[in-house]
Amino acid sequence: MTIENSPVNTPVDTPVRFDTKIAVLLREDLEPWQRLNVTAFLVSGLGSEIPEVIGEPYADADGTPYLPMFRQPVLVFEGTKETLTAAHGRALSRSLPRSVFTSDLFATGNDRDNRAAVRAVPKDQLDLAGIAVYGPRNAVDKVLKGARMHP
Repeated sequence: MTIENSPVNTPVDTPVRFDTKIAVLLREDLEPWQRLNVTAFLVSGLGSEIPEVIGEPYADADGTPYLPMFRQPVLVFEGTKETLTAAHGRALSRSLPRSVFTSDLFATGNDRDNRAAVRAVPKDQLDLAGIAVYGPRNAVDKVLKGARMHP
């Protein structure tokens, strides 16, 4: 699936607005270290699977190269376990690109075990700690209904 990832407004004096949105929804009862860890894991999936969300590499004035990053902001939200479950269902019904992090992953220590932990549970029984979703702004907004911006 290819979704256009260009700014809606491009003049220099106008704020840049994208026609797409990258959003992370975290369960509100996570510890601070868990929130950071879950967010990092979730967005890594989007960048690897949807190349158009990644911008050009960076370089400083000395020419030192740096890795490219997302072309647009990542908005982070929080909500209850029920809000996460509902958002997950809406993301699936809209076929939006998404990644999941379940509570089971806090007890694993590697990618193989992480994938096995998710695979062992049916989608409607996942104990979601967070999800990331990417798509048209209005579709992502509908997925996030009931969530609030992370403080």
